[in-house]
Order: sequence, then structure tokens, then C-alpha cells
Amino acid sequence: MKKIVALIGVVFLLLAFGCGQDKKEEAKKPTETKTTETKTAENLYIAVASPFTGDLASYGDNIKAGVEMKVEEVNAKGGVNGNMVEAVWFDEQCAPKEAATVATKIAMDTRLSGIVGHLCSSAHLAALPTYVRKGVSAISPTATNVTIADKSKDKKGNVWGFRNVYTDGFQGKFLAKYVKNVLGLKRIGVFYENNDYGIGLKDSFVGEAKRIGLSVVGEEAYVKGAQDFTPQLTKLKDGNPDGLFISGYYTEGGLIAGQAQKLGMDVVKIGADGLDNSDYIKLGGAAADNSFMSVPFLVEAGSDEAKAFVAKFEKRYKRDIDWMSANAYDAAGQLLQAIGAVGNDRTKVREYLANMNTKEKGYKGVTGITFFDENGDCVKAAFMKTVKNGKFQAAKQMN
Repeated sequence: MKKIVALIGVVFLLLAFGCGQDKKEEAKKPTETKTTETKTAENLYIAVASPFTGDLASYGDNIKAGVEMKVEEVNAKGGVNGNMVEAVWFDEQCAPKEAATVATKIAMDTRLSGIVGHLCSSAHLAALPTYVRKGVSAISPTATNVTIADKSKDKKGNVWGFRNVYTDGFQGKFLAKYVKNVLGLKRIGVFYENNDYGIGLKDSFVGEAKRIGLSVVGEEAYVKGAQDFTPQLTKLKDGNPDGLFISGYYTEGGLIAGQAQKLGMDVVKIGADGLDNSDYIKLGGAAADNSFMSVPFLVEAGSDEAKAFVAKFEKRYKRDIDWMSANAYDAAGQLLQAIGAVGNDRTKVREYLANMNTKEKGYKGVTGITFFDENGDCVKAAFMKTVKNGKFQAAKQMN
């Protein structure tokens, strides 16, 4: 009897051990999940670097609005592979020194899978060396300086700095042709901000203007934060221009338009994406009328998806859409698509973005299809806006 009881006990132990072992093996067996999924959902983090305080904070508001909308839409659909997305905001005031400090903070925070930013060319140029050295991808929706491509690669030739906006080399030439072929102007005064954006755009515009036969009657520079532009404008007025090319941002551009009018300069104002802000009209007043500027996104030329986005944007923020918000929306979407496909490993995210190198592989967003060349730059069309009766509207486009 004792032998029978003992035998039953051994069998019981063996069965118990066997069942427990099966459960352990089952627990160890990996489940089939996408790269970014975990057993318990965790937040994914992306950095957003832009000026949220200071003179250009209005631009930062644009970037924040676009990223906010994309993140909220993604999270409303369950996040990225079940993980909620959180944007972490970094204020660099469009200042190179501050941007370099912010870049170090971002690079050292390994939670951050990538960056939307920086906004200004000078800030982006200051931050890029850190991102390249530490291996973290940045997609700028707005930085257009031509030299950015030279700073975007590591020693092996891998691109870490991408942008979904065209370069000043492109838009400067485009604007010169528009001035001649559409506006029919002949004599242009050039007024530029003495920074990476202003100089790069000016050089491209002036080079093309001279090549196609426009007369550049003078070039004058100003510094960020200046309030009185009378001395330089007086010199430009002496050249009897019929157009004034303002190569800079709206903060000074609006004041320049107003002061030019007070000096009796009855000229067409021409600028680029840096002037496309409602504060340009507020600062310039009636003098902002008859201004023309190139932009990467125009509602009237957008797809049905783009128009739906614009309607949603304007309902939420109670203001007209701007190209920066649209580009930031798409930049965030492109970065999150990469993270969704390969996980939050920074190297794999870079590889995914770099592989978006044809139209077929490109990101389909509200601003069109974005794909990158070997320098991390994109190829996109430019559109023209104008100010009429104190409001932005689509201008005649160049074929």
C-alpha cells in the first residue's frame, strides 16, 4: 500500500513539474509583434525644437500646432503600434548658441527617437553637428539654407539631417524668375538680414536675377531685431527700383514694408517663406499690400486630404493655415511612420528615412509626396501668395 501511495505521489509530482515546465516554456516563447510593440504599452517620445519664446515665437506656435495635430490624430487611432506618442518641446529661440545647447539635451535623452526641427537655418546648422555625432535623425520642416546639406552627413556618408522643405538655392532662383516673368519688374533693390537664411536666399536670388537680365540696383544688409531701416532704404531708393526684395523674416519685413512706404518707395515687395506670417501684415499695415512671397504649401493647390486638414486646423486654432504648420504636420507624420516601421532605434529610424529616396517610397502627406535625395533634401514645388486688402491670398502662379 505504501508503495502504491509513493508511486502515485511520484506521478503527481512529475505531472505537476511537467505542467509547470510547459507554462514556463510558453511564457518564454516570443510573441509575434511589430518592432515597437511591448507587452505593456509605453509612450514613444519625439523632440520638437523651435522658438517658443522671443521675437520668432509666432513661428514656433505654427510648428507646435502642426505637430500637435499629427500626434493627437495618431494617438486617437491607437498610437504607434499600441504606444501613445508624446512630443517633448525644446525652446531654442532660433538662436545658434541656444540651439547647440538644446541639441545636446536632445541627443543625451535616449527616450527621444528623433526630432522635428530646427526652424531657423542658423539654429539648425548649429545643432546638426551634435545630431550627426550622436546619431539621431532630425527632420526640419522649415530650414532652407543651402549649406545645411554639407553638415547633414557623418564620416561614412550617412545622412542624419533631413528636411521636407525646398532649399534657398531653389526658391531664390524661382523668385527671380517670378519677378521677371510674372510681375514684369526690371529694377530690384535687395535688402537682406545678415544671417545664414538671409544671405543664402539673397545670393541665390541675386545670382539668378543677374543671369536672366534683371537689374539689381543695390544690396543692403540689416541685423535681427533692428527697428530703424531708414538709412539703408534711403540708399536703395536712390537706385529707383520698381521692386524691393526682402530676404529675411516677417518680424523685420513688416517694419521694412511700412518704412519704405513712408519714404515714398512705391514698389512691389517680394520675399520668400520667411515673410509668410500674419504678423507681417500686422506690422506692415497697409504697406503690406502688394507683397508677394514663395511658400511650399498653398491651400488652393492642395489635395482633398490637404483641404480637409486645413478645415480641421482652422476650426481648432481659429486662424488661417500657414505653410509651416502644414510642413510640421507632415514632418511629424514622416518621423512617426519610420518609428512605426522599424521601432525607436535611432540608427534604424535613420536608415528608414534615408531609404525614402524615390517618389514611390515617399511619404504621402498634406503637402504632397516627400522623398529625400542623397543629401537628405527634398524636391517640391513652390507656390506664390500675395497680400491684398490686408489679407493673404493665392497669387498668379508661374507655369
